[in-house]
Parts: sequence; structure tokens; C-alpha cells
Amino acid sequence: MWGIIATWRMAVEGITKASEMLKNGGNAGDAIEVAVKEVEDFPYYKSVGYGGLPNEEMEVELDAAYMDGDTLDIGAVAAIKDFANPISIARRLSQESVNNLLVGEGAEKFAHRHGFERKNMLTDRAKIHYHNRVKEVQETEIKPYAGHDTVGMVCLDSAGKMTAATSTSGLFMKKKGRVGDSPISGSGFYVDSEVGGASATGLGEDVMKGCVSYEIVRLMKEGMHPQQACETAVNLFDKTLRERRGKAGDMSLIAMNNKGEWGVATNIEGFSFSVATEGQEPIVYLTKNVDGKCIHEVASQEWLDEYMRTRTAPLVEK
Repeated sequence: MWGIIATWRMAVEGITKASEMLKNGGNAGDAIEVAVKEVEDFPYYKSVGYGGLPNEEMEVELDAAYMDGDTLDIGAVAAIKDFANPISIARRLSQESVNNLLVGEGAEKFAHRHGFERKNMLTDRAKIHYHNRVKEVQETEIKPYAGHDTVGMVCLDSAGKMTAATSTSGLFMKKKGRVGDSPISGSGFYVDSEVGGASATGLGEDVMKGCVSYEIVRLMKEGMHPQQACETAVNLFDKTLRERRGKAGDMSLIAMNNKGEWGVATNIEGFSFSVATEGQEPIVYLTKNVDGKCIHEVASQEWLDEYMRTRTAPLVEK
């Protein structure tokens, strides 16, 4: 049995490539890295990798993480600039015995020393988004913090090895040096090959308050199906935040156990995810939370076409 699940529609091309590897006995580490890199390299996805939206100083700072479910090895980078494919740098860091989470200049020095590709990650398209947002903020009460769709994945190979990974450019117009949940173990991701894994997308500042990815894995270890574990963790923490703080930020979690069973839960409207398993060709679902239960529907071709149309539509500076 093998499988791979990921946050958002943007991951479907990546998990399609990964599924071909997994069908042929490929390793969960290699497959998940290929899948994430596919998202990082596509310039029209404005929340991950090349073309990612910049911080308030118009710099693209990227976060990424990788975890091996067999050994529990973790590697992560945060606020790294001018390097392609931060997921690959994070995976390389997971091989180190210490210094597994590097930030900023330290992460960049490590990447340079180990021969990773330098690349200006700020695209002309992202600059237009930035300049338009600056004008919008000046003219209205629009909050700059919009656009924070992390790609998060969990993968299982036919040998039973599991991995988890994340990659993001974080909040649009964030403060320089800001780090969200994505590279933080237990919050943005967690995986244990003997149980399963989970990964998050949403408002990192709130996801970090609950270590939700770890909580989902813990619930699966207690015997919960991934769907039940996701709904339990997300609904309970959403309720806790609303009771304690009066509101809860966006929070969507995906999970897969070591049998290839999967689950998804969200507290927002309009969350999409992509999944492929031994018995299911790569597919995109839309999910919504109805009274604590998440209903998953296959995305229509019309929805898929509109998704790509809006992502690739020409931009004009206002």
C-alpha cells in the first residue's frame, strides 16, 4: 500500500509525479521531495517557492521542513532568501545530527556550502502583487496579511516508510524574519511511520498555539481513523481559540495513517486538497465543515479550470 496527500489544488501535479514513483516502489523521501519541488518551481502559485509573495520589505523569505517517519529525523529552514527549492535544503539538514533548524543567513550559508542553487525568488508578477497591495492598504482598511497557502504533504511508500514535508513563503507582507508554523515540528507537520502523519496550512500564529499536527498523529496512535482524528483536533482547537481569544484563524489539516487511509479537516470555506493512493488516481477534493463533520466533494472540471485561469491571469499594476 502506498499513498500521498497534500494541502490545496496546487499540489496535484506534484503528487501525480510522486505517485508514479511510488507505483514503481519509490522511496517516500524521494517522492515527497519531488512533489513539493513541483509546487515550489511553478511561478503562478504565489504562496510557495519561486513567485511566492514577499514580506513588507519586498523580500521573499521562505520556510520549509522535512521529516522522516522511520527515524524521526527533522530538517527545516526558515526565512531563507535567494535559494531555489528550500524543501531540498530542509531534507539535507535532516541528515545532520545537530543544527537541524537553520534560519536566515545561517540557512543560506549552509545551502551555499552544500551546493544548492542560488536563485532570485522574487518574480515580476510578485512585485506587481506587492505594489498593488501597498496602494490598497493606503487607500482602504484592507489588511496586508492575505495569501498564506502552505503546501503540506504526507507520504507513505510500499515499504511502509512515511514522510512529511512543508514549504511556504508565509504571510504576504509579513514582518522581516517572521516564521510561521510550517517549519515547526508538531505544528506545521509531524510523522511517525508506525502511526501516520499530518500537515497544516492556515494562520501559523494560531496553528502553533495548539501543535495540531502532532495532536492528530497522537489521536491516530490511540486508534482513531485519520478523518476522525483531523475533525477532533481541528474542531476542538478551533473551539478553544474562540473561547479563549474570541476568534480563530484559518486552519486546515491533512493526514494519512500507515495503512494509506486519509483524513482532512478545516475551519474555513473553500479548502481544497489533493490525494493519490494505490487504489485512487490523483484527484482534487473540495471540503467544507458542516456542524463539525467535513464533507469532501470531487472538484468539478469547471472549478479546476477556473482555478488555473485566476492563478495565471495577466496582472496589471494599479
